[in-house]
Amino acid sequence: MNWDDIQHHLEPDNIGTAPTAIKMGVFIALFVAIIGAGIYFDTREQLQVLERKQRKETELKDEFKVKADQAAKLELYKEQLAEMEASFGALLRQLPETTEVESLLVDVSQTGLAAGLEIKKFKPSDEEKKGFYAELPIALEVSGSFHQLATFISGLAALPRIVTISDLMLKPFSNKEDQPDGKLKMAATAKTYRYLQEDEQ
Repeated sequence: MNWDDIQHHLEPDNIGTAPTAIKMGVFIALFVAIIGAGIYFDTREQLQVLERKQRKETELKDEFKVKADQAAKLELYKEQLAEMEASFGALLRQLPETTEVESLLVDVSQTGLAAGLEIKKFKPSDEEKKGFYAELPIALEVSGSFHQLATFISGLAALPRIVTISDLMLKPFSNKEDQPDGKLKMAATAKTYRYLQEDEQ
């Protein structure tokens, strides 16, 4: 059978009288075409949906891993939070309330006198509110030996309330004959802090 015979049998009017081999070939070609069209129009869309779902699955797995790690560390986070709250509470207790500020100022002054310093200036300034606390600066000028100044600073650090020293300036202290007598003059700003009640914040 040559090509012309095959073409003759493939014509719509002659397909019924075509040999079995040609009928089977046409059937297979139609079957493949139908399957191909089905894949193209239906399966392709399903593959796109599948790809989206696979991406979503990957994202959800990553999110699950993060949340699983967080859940595994939840008890540790709770312990750390409790420690931070306790530490924060301890720090807050070091901030005096309004009624304790005066006694704290007396403590600062007494610490200087106990160290043997001569207090030239002790001037509290107005409070400066900063969030949940207020800062109370105290301008200081004292004179004494290096050891006395160190004892004073150490005494401030040992107070039960928070007191910081800033703007520290040291220079030799001279007597009336303008001769150094071994003493130092210290000018500084001591800052103490007060916890603000909610209505003050």
